[in-house]
Amino acid sequence: MKFISAALILASAPGALSFSAPAKSEPMPLSNTDASGNTVDPLLIRAARGEKTERVPVWMMRQAGRHIKEYRDLCKKYPTFRERSEIPDVAVEVSLQPWRNYQTDGCILFSDILTPLPGMGVEFDIDEKVGPVVKPMRTYEDVEKMHLIDPSTAAPFVAEALRTLREEVSPETAVLGFVGCPYTLATYLVEGKTSKEYLEIKKMAFTEPKLLHMILKNLAESISEYALFQIENGAQLIQIFDSWAGHLSPRDYDEFAAPYQKIILDKIKEKYPTVPTVIYIKHSGALIERMAGTGVDVVSLDWTVDMAEGRERIANGRAKAGLSGPGGVQGNLDPSILFGDFATIKERAEEILKKAGPTGHVMNLGHGIEAATPEENAAYFIETVRNFRHEA
Repeated sequence: MKFISAALILASAPGALSFSAPAKSEPMPLSNTDASGNTVDPLLIRAARGEKTERVPVWMMRQAGRHIKEYRDLCKKYPTFRERSEIPDVAVEVSLQPWRNYQTDGCILFSDILTPLPGMGVEFDIDEKVGPVVKPMRTYEDVEKMHLIDPSTAAPFVAEALRTLREEVSPETAVLGFVGCPYTLATYLVEGKTSKEYLEIKKMAFTEPKLLHMILKNLAESISEYALFQIENGAQLIQIFDSWAGHLSPRDYDEFAAPYQKIILDKIKEKYPTVPTVIYIKHSGALIERMAGTGVDVVSLDWTVDMAEGRERIANGRAKAGLSGPGGVQGNLDPSILFGDFATIKERAEEILKKAGPTGHVMNLGHGIEAATPEENAAYFIETVRNFRHEA
């Protein structure tokens, strides 16, 4: 493995973003190869498929980023998020930091759900204090400016970073890709920035639903292509984030979120049926059965749901949708628990592990790790899960 030196990256002067040449056209193999030349599937991938595993795999949403000092040091040389996520060597280094420091079973690409937007004709910026900023899209004329993405042209840096990560990590580690779902992306397009109430997109949903559906359909088509592009360039699992769909009523979720999630999931399964998929929605307690009914392999629960109850509800949702098997689950430790002492972290983590059971569980937080989380506490959480074994 040829690790990229953090010191080398820090020593280099940041410049304007420069896109790499399009990635190799030959798709990456989905499995890894160990030192003996054997084909192996990483632990996390096997667990996400519902296979029996030797232990429960673990990683953390937002594991790459602000809570790690190395990342904060890197920010001094690369002050904008887009530099850090769109310069391949920098994105790779940031992605590797938590994997190196904590031995997580998954190494997720450091990127953003908005990254593919310029490839669809939608420019954006990320203000370090305000967050994503987009010119609001509220008319048919605005929507007509959108076009289908060509990921190899729009995001070659993503391909390069993913391929490099596959070379860097151990054969036991899964490289994870992710995309934002149409409804959540549409909240940024319609609102123009992050929001607490999402009134503009809800106003559009209830006064001009055809316009909103046009936006969602355009997004679904491009995001499907972007997800396939990530798989072809090394991602071994795709997590779809519909973070703000938790603000919808069940009826509106069924109309404006679930159908477009399903478009992406169906496209992935049509071309890469063995690649596991995961869905995450913040504050999704009212939607678990509906999430499971989309056909996703794994439902990532937030911390507001009891794990045992969540597993039962996922199984019920799949059964109601005519899907076989109980489905997998991810999560769901409250991220604030990582501010507690080691005894509390261990007790709470093991409670979730026991409730989830030995099969089809990927341990994670119920949301992204908080920026102020002590690194030693994050390390202890990962260590606790790695050391845990279910009784035979």
